[in-house]
Amino acid sequence: MASRTRIAICLLRNDLRFHDNEALQWANKNCTHVLPLYCFDPRHFGGTYHFNFPKTGSHRLKLLLQTVTDLRQTLRNKGSDLIVRHGKPEVVVSELVQRIGSENVSTVTFHTEVTDEEVKVENAIKEKSGVKVETFWGHTLYHKDDLPFSPKQLPDVYTQFRKRVEGQSPVRKCIVMPDKLNPLPEGIEAGDIPTVQQLGGQEAPVDDRGVMEFKGGETVALERLQHYLFGSDSVATYKETRNGLIGADYSTKFSMWLAFGSLSPRHIYWEIKRYESERVSNQSTYWVIFELIWRDYFRFVALKYGNQIFQLEGIQGKHIQWKQDKDLFNAWKDGRTGVPFVDANMRELAATGFMSNRGRQNVASFLTKDLKLDWRLGAEWFESMLIDHDVCSNYGNWLYSAGIGNDPREDRKFNMVKQGLDYDPEGDYIRLWIPELAGVKGGVVHTVWTMGNGALSTAGVSLGETYPKPVVIAPEWSRHFGKKSVGV
Repeated sequence: MASRTRIAICLLRNDLRFHDNEALQWANKNCTHVLPLYCFDPRHFGGTYHFNFPKTGSHRLKLLLQTVTDLRQTLRNKGSDLIVRHGKPEVVVSELVQRIGSENVSTVTFHTEVTDEEVKVENAIKEKSGVKVETFWGHTLYHKDDLPFSPKQLPDVYTQFRKRVEGQSPVRKCIVMPDKLNPLPEGIEAGDIPTVQQLGGQEAPVDDRGVMEFKGGETVALERLQHYLFGSDSVATYKETRNGLIGADYSTKFSMWLAFGSLSPRHIYWEIKRYESERVSNQSTYWVIFELIWRDYFRFVALKYGNQIFQLEGIQGKHIQWKQDKDLFNAWKDGRTGVPFVDANMRELAATGFMSNRGRQNVASFLTKDLKLDWRLGAEWFESMLIDHDVCSNYGNWLYSAGIGNDPREDRKFNMVKQGLDYDPEGDYIRLWIPELAGVKGGVVHTVWTMGNGALSTAGVSLGETYPKPVVIAPEWSRHFGKKSVGV
């Protein structure tokens, strides 16, 4: 007598890959049929919580569609498919269970998330589906169950966290995936992947000034990993180059694929370990792992503090008189503050959806410490714009910048002029993104407001007309005018 059909619905969300995917592997191992499912949740295409910016901006939306398309092809190559629906996952899953029959669907599987919107979806699936739910932890380098403390005992300083997990926690091996997946249940149409326009977005053009042309999906993600390690040996100099601003290989650029779940952090870790054994092991190869641990840390911070990471007072409960000046915010958002290092970075973000880590730290500090604007304006704008938006890392970093998060140092503030001169000493990055300053030669471009009228005229710049006057001038900037400036 044939065994009864057992069907698993495997809901995929921010784990859009085949490799190292425990929710998919478990479903395949324990059920006769597997239904991989992705839902275009309409809540993801509305507005952000406080300020109603587009929740999924056009740059990320384009990459999401590429990612889903790539995963569908990968699953087809494995004898399966990706079932696509437009709707709330808790509703779609319940409808599929009813259509297939609850007597046939034995399980719903998915990787758990930690933030409120995603957890509410998970709870609704458990309540509404009427079948068993199996959940897995699959987004971090270190597994939650392997931490040397409970999430509620998480250290509030990153260094303490890092030292403890490095000393006491193993990094698990990647999940071994099957060569072929069990078949889909019969009679389930695959569904069409929507267009950008159908999801309410606009086509995002490619700007050739960007660090690289990003493409979504696991296939490209794995190619990028191999290029950065074994193809170019760039990983061997990462610590020296990671604060760069121009070009593809100054940093890993893994973050976008990590955010979509197209690249497993464990897979990166074990490939680096292989690189270290076959090529070289140094501070740079370790530093990529160091950054992956930062990513872990912010996810565990979100698990510990819940919705406090979204609240104005942050996880420290600090009451700061933040401003919500619309004109100042728009100047920041549009790259019109008159402070070239800030403006260049914000223009890169608008044009490409990407910005270097160095840039992110500076523009966040400028918004919170120089303009004293509500940090949530910056966090929600980044949520809208970044192709690599990860809710835990984004809000964790903004809390850090605002001085209400996990930074042990009081009142950390970045000096825009010093940072610009340190990381773009000749102003090449500024001139790339602010063409109206192209005639200003050398590092003086970082302090263009200090130039004399004759020098400005020669450079074709008219402050307040062709380029804005600075909306603010911090007193500490004057220490760095010196020889880089003309006509102070």
